[in-house]
Amino acid sequence: MQHEKWVCPKCGHKEFEADQFAATGGGLSKVFDIQNKKFSTVTCTRCQYTEIYRSQTSKLGNVFDFFTQ
Repeated sequence: MQHEKWVCPKCGHKEFEADQFAATGGGLSKVFDIQNKKFSTVTCTRCQYTEIYRSQTSKLGNVFDFFTQ
């Protein structure tokens, strides 16, 4: 997605904030609190409408997250 062309589908505003967050999946990752699901967000600065996109994660990054908790 090209952020410079992003337009809020709710109010038509063109200014936004981008961010990221991580979440746990199910099974053992939930038991050990391994955040193996990563997401990017784009939030309209006018109406606060937020779109969430799944990001790619690496297995090495997941292992590193496990040992740094």
